[in-house]
Amino acid sequence: MNCIIIDDEETARVIIRTLCDEIGNLTIIDEFPNAIQAIKFLNENEIDLIFLDIHMPDFSGLDFIKALKNPPKIILTTSDTKFAIEAFEYDCIIDYLLKPIERPRFEKAILKTKKHQAVNTSNTSIADLNHKNDFYVNIDRRLIKIDLPEIYLIEAKGDYIHIKTEDKNYVVHSTLKKIEEKLPESLFLKVHRSYIINVKKIIDIEDNSVLIKKDVIPVSRSNRPELMKRLDLL
Repeated sequence: MNCIIIDDEETARVIIRTLCDEIGNLTIIDEFPNAIQAIKFLNENEIDLIFLDIHMPDFSGLDFIKALKNPPKIILTTSDTKFAIEAFEYDCIIDYLLKPIERPRFEKAILKTKKHQAVNTSNTSIADLNHKNDFYVNIDRRLIKIDLPEIYLIEAKGDYIHIKTEDKNYVVHSTLKKIEEKLPESLFLKVHRSYIINVKKIIDIEDNSVLIKKDVIPVSRSNRPELMKRLDLL
């Protein structure tokens, strides 16, 4: 993996570089004492992984992430524990390492990064995911595979979505729009601003609602024509 280090402490950069050299298969392309320089580099170069300090002068690590349109995978490195919960709200953040960084913990973070790449690499397109008939969701720092045909309903609730399947329900920190992009149109349809349904699981339709399992789901007026078009009517 091609990596960069962003940390205002030279000693911290040396430690991370040394750990990468010892483990192998990690190439440090460059290192930066501040986030501004790193942003300029990333505008012209693609890398696989960033080791990123949170506390830096002028521009924090989390501000840096927000400034990137398509951030690569990131391992945070910091001596501050208070940002751990906030950090994992970002899909790009793989792990959170506390300084001083110990080699066993560092190796665990790298292993997690490699597993994540195997599941969902930056080159995997939405079409590829649809072809595989499944996708992965991040729940409590675990990647859980969900079979697409098993999903019958997805509901948006605030900053979370509820994914309901034949066997189990999942609560994921995401948006309806984000998951809609990963779903095959042949199976799924957004029928309301808060609901996506599996059209193959519809039991009954009445006026402006559909029955799926025991859930009665509203259908907005603007989405009803598309729903009717999808159905195989006699």
